[in-house]
Amino acid sequence: MKNLYINTRFFFSLIGVGIVYVLAFFFPVLMWAAHLLLLICFLAAMVDYLLLFNQKNAVLAQRILPEKLSNGDENFVKIDIKNKYSFKIRTKIIDEIPFQFQKRDFLITKDIESGRNTYFQYSLEPKERGEYSFGNLNVYASSPLGLVSRRFNFQKDAMLPAYPSFVHLRKYELMALQSEFMLGGIKKIRKLGHTMEFEQIKEYVPGDDIRTINWKATSKTNRLMVNQFQDEKSQRIFILIDKGRTMKMPFNGLSLLDYSINAAMALSHIILKKGDRSGMMTFSKKTENKIAAENKSGQLKKISEALYNIKTDFFESDFNRLYQDVKYSLNQRSLVLLFTNFETLDGLNRQLKYLRGIAKNHLLVVIFFKNSELQTLIHKNPESMQEIYDEIVAEKFEFEKKLIIQELRKYGIYTVYTLPENLNIDVINKYLEIKARGIL
Repeated sequence: MKNLYINTRFFFSLIGVGIVYVLAFFFPVLMWAAHLLLLICFLAAMVDYLLLFNQKNAVLAQRILPEKLSNGDENFVKIDIKNKYSFKIRTKIIDEIPFQFQKRDFLITKDIESGRNTYFQYSLEPKERGEYSFGNLNVYASSPLGLVSRRFNFQKDAMLPAYPSFVHLRKYELMALQSEFMLGGIKKIRKLGHTMEFEQIKEYVPGDDIRTINWKATSKTNRLMVNQFQDEKSQRIFILIDKGRTMKMPFNGLSLLDYSINAAMALSHIILKKGDRSGMMTFSKKTENKIAAENKSGQLKKISEALYNIKTDFFESDFNRLYQDVKYSLNQRSLVLLFTNFETLDGLNRQLKYLRGIAKNHLLVVIFFKNSELQTLIHKNPESMQEIYDEIVAEKFEFEKKLIIQELRKYGIYTVYTLPENLNIDVINKYLEIKARGIL
């Protein structure tokens, strides 16, 4: 009986019978009608119960989950339900989704003909990396009478890991192959100089750069021959992710740390597709999750596993320790992309000597974030004195960010200053720009 549930239609029927009993006090002739209606109501409920419970496995349901969830993206969960009753049923589906989503009103209603399947899906958008546990898939089936329901339980305790965002990697790859990204228009990367690897000597065709003519080969063949180059490969790209307390700041449900991890995944994918070596390290009070820079086939999976369950520890990040570890871990000149966040010039000045130390031996790019809330205040037309004060304070913070960029440029440190939602595209664009200019 634990799977038997009484529907509201049954209670409405009893209310109707009760009204007839009340009227029978004033019109005694209705008493027999009230008794008859009450009997019919309970008989109908018994018939409904027998229809629903006289058959085992009368409803089959399956929750089809992806292999893993992509953090910050829409992930689709599919449900397949089959009706094996000899009559049409109305179903109410309640899936016990992980508590992290805090979705307490999940309910889907479907009518299913006899012997037929119904197939539908719903989406989940995780905002945290880690493990997500599903409970029961509950299907409540009602016959055409609709007085009672029978509950069916399926697939208890399914668990899914939520990994850094990976669903858009293919899109970024296609964009990177064209060396352009869409961000309010198409940004094309202009290639400068010839800091590329030699590939082959070929015959000159109109349009080839005359500066690449190989005069020695030309004299031997009595035809104009030019050197052909390809992009330099196997360059070392190292990603550093700050997981200190400043990276806990949330925007649109994701922390700066989550945005950085998603961007690191997308960037690593592009780096490996370009034939370069990708490595990474996280740091706070100490450095962790070290992955050596390689371009082997399983490198992206290794990076994904390292980023899978990283959380901020709310400590002040130790850039001195980071400098020491980078100095001894990276013994060749590399492109180092540092994901962190500086809100004030004083905060930068405390760490600047360590950043300059890293920039002496490597090409350093510091990636930090625009505060989208401040951007809203700056571009808002103030209507009260309080809003004017808010705008002035927001402009002061924005001006400090510009001073941070100037201070870093003064020591030859490149920067990416971007909104969290534009991070992936801006970081990959910076990598492609550095590759095209051949400054590594």
